[in-house]
Amino acid sequence: MKNNLAFLTFLLLFNLGFCQMDTEIYAFDLDASNDGFSVTNMKNISQNVGYDSQPFFTLEGMLLYSSNRRGQTEILEYNPANGSKKWLTYTTSRGEYSPMSIPESIDIAAIGLDTTGLQRLYRYNPKTQKSKKILEDAKVGYQLWIDKSTLVTAVLEEDRMDLVVANLNEGSTRKYQKNIGRSLLKIPNSNRFSYVSKENGQSLLKSMDPLSGATDSIISISGSEDFCWLNNGMLLTGKGTQLLGMNPKKDKDWKVLVNLKDKGIKNISRMAVNAEQNTLALVAEPDYTFVVDRQVETYNARDLDGFAACYAEDVVVKRFPKDTLYTGRETMKTNYKQFFERTQKTSVEVLQRIAIGPYVIDKEKALVDGEITYQVAIYTLKNGEIADMTFIFDKEVETSPEGIVRTQLDAYNIRDIDAFMATYTDDIALFNYPMRNLSTGQEAMRSGYDSFFSNTSDLHCDIKTRIIIGNKVIDEEQVTVNGGGFSAVAIYEVENGKISRVTFLR
Repeated sequence: MKNNLAFLTFLLLFNLGFCQMDTEIYAFDLDASNDGFSVTNMKNISQNVGYDSQPFFTLEGMLLYSSNRRGQTEILEYNPANGSKKWLTYTTSRGEYSPMSIPESIDIAAIGLDTTGLQRLYRYNPKTQKSKKILEDAKVGYQLWIDKSTLVTAVLEEDRMDLVVANLNEGSTRKYQKNIGRSLLKIPNSNRFSYVSKENGQSLLKSMDPLSGATDSIISISGSEDFCWLNNGMLLTGKGTQLLGMNPKKDKDWKVLVNLKDKGIKNISRMAVNAEQNTLALVAEPDYTFVVDRQVETYNARDLDGFAACYAEDVVVKRFPKDTLYTGRETMKTNYKQFFERTQKTSVEVLQRIAIGPYVIDKEKALVDGEITYQVAIYTLKNGEIADMTFIFDKEVETSPEGIVRTQLDAYNIRDIDAFMATYTDDIALFNYPMRNLSTGQEAMRSGYDSFFSNTSDLHCDIKTRIIIGNKVIDEEQVTVNGGGFSAVAIYEVENGKISRVTFLR
């Protein structure tokens, strides 16, 4: 029963808990004086696996954001002055998103999404941890406080969001427009705010007076809905690894301000700037492949210091699944120094790659003084460094393991539990990488998958990337389930024509 519950918990986590992207919040020193623009001294301030997003600077200079806390999203306060962090919420019945401080109050407001799917705007007192709903029946998606009683919201209606302005003193609300985007921002040096209008098939950035409702168009937009205003009138947005900017009063189009590709980040989204206009916080996905590529390049250049700098000080190097070869960056430098001294020509070529969450999985062709071998390296990234490197070495096998893995996939997609289980050994073991046991034996696995198959009529798995090495098949899988989907990696080990072990990564 314990193994079965662990397995079902694993499925639940994959279906629900990992739908959000692995994002981090990065802070930069900002110089936007006059018409210039520069960002320097990048710092990852979240340093947290999972979802970290929706930054907001308070007038006091604190940064609020939504952060993953043991699988649940809560509100965290970061102090840029000393780097300290403090959780402002911890509500086990719901997650919190899009935090903002409430004017003239110590309270904060955040979107609460509870375990039943109910989504409402809540007011939180950080001292008492007590909360209460704001706009009792409105399904608020995003918020902007103009003052302590004037609240601009994006309210979810059917398959769209509508612009609604609430007067909390009067207890009244007014809907001004249907179908808007998620970016609600005060415009500096004015009494207006900006929002994205999606009427009539066009995306326009508009401004509105929250008291009169008067609106004006600012600029036609495409792509990102995430913006940030600077006091000098410049509007910022992100595209991939680039920060773009324009001043709607002066410019006709966006211009690239800076490309952050060499900082190891990608897919820039939300952003915020503090009141002093000297700190920019932005959300982006860590580009873990950037670090792995750098260690490949430095290895091929036999640049020992550059190679070792890609790894954490306490890096662990292993043979899959759990045999530790050695630990520590200094030991690594010693080992590779000796290796370079006794070899004339060495190189690694990446043949296939899977990147998912904090993992980069490479199938590599290694050349050592004319001898070619193949291996798979599983790199685990943390805080911009390789914290763990696990090797799977090639070995001779009588038959390819791919056939039986293909057979189990076919049975999975038609939800044939008997045919599916027939591809596994009696003592089949399922693990979460690296060594967390989820299920052992046919009985526990059958019970978990039988229930899973019965409750997911749209179940389907597509293979995005398949790596084969020795008796192992490593599949990057895209699974559709109950109208949603998730990506995962499964490492199948085949013994005597059947799958004996599966290790999942996400």
